[in-house]
Amino acid sequence: MTLQEQLREDLKQAMKSGETQKRDVIRFLESAVKNVAIDKRKPATDLTDEEVQEVIKRSVKQRKDSIEQYTTGNRLDLAGKEQEEVEILQAYLPQMMEESAVQKLVEQSLAESGVTEMKDFGKAMGAAMKLVAGRADGTVVKRLLEEALKK
Repeated sequence: MTLQEQLREDLKQAMKSGETQKRDVIRFLESAVKNVAIDKRKPATDLTDEEVQEVIKRSVKQRKDSIEQYTTGNRLDLAGKEQEEVEILQAYLPQMMEESAVQKLVEQSLAESGVTEMKDFGKAMGAAMKLVAGRADGTVVKRLLEEALKK
């Protein structure tokens, strides 16, 4: 079953069970997927699971930014709603790696790329993100890289 088929099935289940928030999040996600398909000039059904996951990751990032802004603005009610939506969306993403595993990949990428100074951070970040391949958040990789290069 493709990711889009899973989304359609989950939408049906959410509608039947009265889960309005999950229903709305999935509908928004399907709309975003269709917009990406239009941008790429191909039918939405031709999008790969990886392309759909990129749309989901972008949506999660947007919501996390909103959570930060709502928290800063002391709107915890809205931040809570956004957090619930993040949790719904993350169910469709691959399981994220443990920080210790990411640390090992960061060290491996530094060894392979030969980067030892902070001035080559961009090169190191690119190498690390290729090794991580979407299984870890970029902010975690960035933080671990900065810590490793400051040593």
